[in-house]
Amino acid sequence: MHSIKKAICSKLPCLISIRLYSGPKPAAAAAKKPSDPRKVFKIYRFGGILSNEKPTLKSYDLDINTCGRMVLDALIKIKDMDPTLVFRRSCREGICGSCAINLQGQNCLACITAIPSDKVITIHPIPHMYVIRDLVVDMTHFFDVYNSLRPYLIRNNSGALGKFQYAQSEKDNSKLVGLYECVLCSCCATACPSYWWNGRRFMGPASLLHAYRWIIDSRDEESEQRLFELRDDFKAFRCHTIYNCTLACPKGLHPALAIAKLKRLISGLDKKPLPEMDPMKFASGSLSGCK
Repeated sequence: MHSIKKAICSKLPCLISIRLYSGPKPAAAAAKKPSDPRKVFKIYRFGGILSNEKPTLKSYDLDINTCGRMVLDALIKIKDMDPTLVFRRSCREGICGSCAINLQGQNCLACITAIPSDKVITIHPIPHMYVIRDLVVDMTHFFDVYNSLRPYLIRNNSGALGKFQYAQSEKDNSKLVGLYECVLCSCCATACPSYWWNGRRFMGPASLLHAYRWIIDSRDEESEQRLFELRDDFKAFRCHTIYNCTLACPKGLHPALAIAKLKRLISGLDKKPLPEMDPMKFASGSLSGCK
């Protein structure tokens, strides 16, 4: 036994000097092959319910070197080739939310989504919406639900609107971060199975995110009534936390978390905290207390 210990000790410096194993070494990066600039875009075409046409996928061969990097750039280039193609667009900066499409099976905003590296690229309108024509869908129901939330501050006996500003502390304002950035593109709602199944009664992720945004706002005085109106088996509680909404949001927001917090407020498990700063602090018109 003593001889074995002596042999191990004699090898110890050598063992200590051995570098610890840290997993397999990454293979040498192969030379990146330039991707073929010619892509085949298969785009959903439909003339609308009043036409006798059947929906089809029409193929367009496009050299993406002749357009910008984003999917919207490719769509605009294809529209130059085929002026009958119809789609929505406006800001090109991911702000208006009008260019929502289903790209390769995933909802996205065409203006801020890079053209995929795939040879064949498939574009459909966002799902669970009546198609007006091609990539343009009817958003009427979506915005009707949103408008039913009264998406604006409600004050009781505070004088004429716009007469003065309503004060809010930085901490209270930080609660709105991750909520007000929603651009109402409907990528989250149309990716939600609960919205597919109960679209006429379940309000959907986007509307519920905005409902929570106005309820949690320290300047709003209608929170109790807003919560009362959401006490329904379908409006909010048909959310089953599938998280498709969070995965689909092109702005990187977390509608599922906002809905979870909203459910706790509706059920009374949580209470809206009192405002840190009196919203009417500057009602007199003086800004002397502004920091």
